[in-house]
Amino acid sequence: MRREYRQYAGFDPNAPLLAVRDLRVQFATHQGSFHAVNGIDYEVSEGETFGILGESGSGKSVSQMAVIGIVNCPPGQVTGSVRFRGIELVGASEQVRRSVRGQGIAMIFQDAVTALNPSLTVGFQISEMYRVRTGSDRRTALKTAEELMDRVRIPSARERIGNYPHQFSGGMSQRVMIAMALAQNPDVLVADEPTTALDVTVQSQILSLLGELQKESGLAIVLITHDLGVIAETADRVAVMYAGRIVECAPVESIFRKPSHPYTIALMASAPQIEDVQVRLKAIGGSPPVLSKIPSGCAFHPRCAFSQNRCRTDLPEGNWISDSHFSSCHFAGELEGLAVSDNAR
Repeated sequence: MRREYRQYAGFDPNAPLLAVRDLRVQFATHQGSFHAVNGIDYEVSEGETFGILGESGSGKSVSQMAVIGIVNCPPGQVTGSVRFRGIELVGASEQVRRSVRGQGIAMIFQDAVTALNPSLTVGFQISEMYRVRTGSDRRTALKTAEELMDRVRIPSARERIGNYPHQFSGGMSQRVMIAMALAQNPDVLVADEPTTALDVTVQSQILSLLGELQKESGLAIVLITHDLGVIAETADRVAVMYAGRIVECAPVESIFRKPSHPYTIALMASAPQIEDVQVRLKAIGGSPPVLSKIPSGCAFHPRCAFSQNRCRTDLPEGNWISDSHFSSCHFAGELEGLAVSDNAR
């Protein structure tokens, strides 16, 4: 049975649930160093849903892989600080990280079909998570796996516990992944694009399920997505990432009502507006930067409709629009509340 993380030095039940400070991740390759995460800071509180939003390649998933300690080092290098209930995870022993991983912080991956082992039954894969945590016998673990399948609304759990992953649809496979995460009874659940490749009806069902589980257990959720609609529906706070940095962070209502970074404004202008279907969508010009050649100054300046000379040379230190709203833009105060449809590229 795995050692309980509360036994390790640094554990403090009164400390922030998850506190990330100046987290950086880079990978050494033959083409040079790729700077995937470039100094991010945030905290997650019990029972909240913290959204991480951005295009592919912005560093969302890699940052969370670093948080739970599954970045291969080498070629990766992780620096900064990740504290879970006061326990420092960056630089900690594998024993400490394994204790926190699963019991403290669990993760569900975006492609459940490929994340599951095709040669093992879903019942075995769920029960193994429970056995690792509790050291229970196989029969007890399988019974718990059946209960977890019921909990995540998989029909006929008793009959399906012996099925293999290929016998489940995409939505049901995602529920199996959620059940595996819950088997460890974590405090934080990292959900990496949990609705990708699912049709809209199934997406809604998965999001509703996560919300129900959160209310039942007080679970904190870190939700990684590129979907503005998912963020608007589920998140309490949201961090917008670009080129490995958090460029804006605020309560979700503030982000949608008063976006204060050109990248956030451009993302919203590129999303369909239900209330005005005749508005032409505005794509963000250009492409995200190559992470081995991030532009000087503000990384977004080559694609920014508001770029000025200082944006090309000076890295924005960030502005606090309010006590809870941060924007890493030289002109955040001027952009606050800018009409998205009229002003974004």
